[in-house]
Amino acid sequence: MANSMGSLFIGVSGLQTSQNALNATANNLSNVDTKGYVRERVLQEDRNYLTVNTTTSIGPQQTGLGVSIGDVIHARDIFLDKMYRTQNGRHGFYSTTFEAISEVQTLFQELEGTAFQEVLTGDDGLWVAFQEFAKDPSDSSVQNLVIEKAGLFASRAKAVYNGLRTYQSNLNLQIAEAIEDVNDLGNTIRDLNLQIMKIEAGGIETAMNLRDIRDTALDKLSTYGNITYKELGNGTVKVNFEGTSFVDETHVYEIGVKTEKETGYITPYWPHLSDTSKDKYYKVYDMSEEISTARKNDIGSLKALLFARGDKTANYLDLEGVSMSEYDDTLGNSVMMNIEAELDTLVHTIVTKINDLFAPNVRSADAITGTDENGNAVSFEPGTLILDTENCCVGEDGQLPPQELFVRTGCSRYTKVEGDDGKTYYVYNKEDPNDTALQYTTGSISVNQKLLESESLIPFYEQNGKDEERSVAYKLGEALAAVWEEDTMFLSPHDTTPCNFSEFYTKMVGELGTLGNVFDSTATGLEGTALTTDNARQQVIGVSSDEELTNMIKFQNAYNASSRFINVIDEMIETIIYRLG
Repeated sequence: MANSMGSLFIGVSGLQTSQNALNATANNLSNVDTKGYVRERVLQEDRNYLTVNTTTSIGPQQTGLGVSIGDVIHARDIFLDKMYRTQNGRHGFYSTTFEAISEVQTLFQELEGTAFQEVLTGDDGLWVAFQEFAKDPSDSSVQNLVIEKAGLFASRAKAVYNGLRTYQSNLNLQIAEAIEDVNDLGNTIRDLNLQIMKIEAGGIETAMNLRDIRDTALDKLSTYGNITYKELGNGTVKVNFEGTSFVDETHVYEIGVKTEKETGYITPYWPHLSDTSKDKYYKVYDMSEEISTARKNDIGSLKALLFARGDKTANYLDLEGVSMSEYDDTLGNSVMMNIEAELDTLVHTIVTKINDLFAPNVRSADAITGTDENGNAVSFEPGTLILDTENCCVGEDGQLPPQELFVRTGCSRYTKVEGDDGKTYYVYNKEDPNDTALQYTTGSISVNQKLLESESLIPFYEQNGKDEERSVAYKLGEALAAVWEEDTMFLSPHDTTPCNFSEFYTKMVGELGTLGNVFDSTATGLEGTALTTDNARQQVIGVSSDEELTNMIKFQNAYNASSRFINVIDEMIETIIYRLG
């Protein structure tokens, strides 16, 4: 009788275990399309069995309590997770950089329907205008052509340069959004840590759904930067972001944002490691580091955005005279700063060489003292740049100084000085490295307004006579045409082959295209690797509807078998009570 009642308990254990297994299987099926869900695998085991020793020839007898759920496995492969997140982060770095390069290529290749190169060396470009000017500098239609094409060149160069600056500002906004997302993910992981710790503190229940959400958050976080993580015994996960503690059991150390006053650009830093009262900031990234796969630092879209944007708007001064190491630590790391500096170098060189032919300078042999145009006493040291009044050409008015083609917004080309020696000097106003308005830089140049009002003021006469007796300056025209063929420019400190204006532009665009192809192919390869790794993960964590339906049939049959077993035991007990009682 006792054994019969015990057998009922065995049947009930089968019913309960099968029912719980069916519930787990139904949960898997209901989440077959849920992103980040990890399937639950039910493992059954025997309850305790007792072995009773006997002296009979039959052998030992065993009595048990039926079946139970030994474990519900939360199937994950930590090695595949780590591999996927690493590849995902690297893909984020290269794809983000390629996107920036593509935007730059768009600005150069097509601007209001015309490629930028057309205004430089195209059939209707500035180069062609000077070739025509060399044939007859005194032709008013040719003079007007030079001024027109110079204006088009300046405006289009400004449009491209301003487009680059605008995209830099756009990258700055993307950086701010990325930092906000990283901090939000950190807070999400921290909150999930606390919830998981509470649920699993009793050692009875496992917070599987919460763990799935946390793992999905770690996947997303890996796209922004290099993360490492470790699960502790209480179920919480500690996360490091770019080698620094980011999330622990109960806290998240958010990334702070420092806004530069001059540029408005933001720089991420770690507030908990910084002393802002002393203006000491522990930056998240070292912007001078060399990026390479070997160093394992080519990870994260946030880093890619920062390096692509750079820390300022660059111009020709950032490329002029820098060493290879300086270049590699600054411009070489930034797509935007590098292309801005190269473009401005091209514009600056074209502008200054043309201006120096229209209004040539020479260094003074002696010191100059006298009075400037405002009546102020001035003095200049020997070697000061002044207008070469003996060899310069003049416009139709015959006046000195001759008009330059391109002017700066902040000052004129010369300061007129009446020397104490009775001579008139035109002292060249040098470019100020601290004031862009005083530089021949893309953002500060325009065509001389006086030439726009009267093209005949452009220098085209020699100083060998008066009015109609003057000779046309054919040598000047030839020099202006020849300057386009002079091989005097280098693209970067790594460039060892001198080139002319057209070749410089070709090199600049070609280098950009090559870099884009490298990053595109790398990003595509990493995307495929990450997808392959994720597919391998899905073999472990993914839900197969066919497999789950098979399991459902299996557990349903087990449930039915337990039910029939109980019915048989019930009939046996009924027989014992009513027929043998």
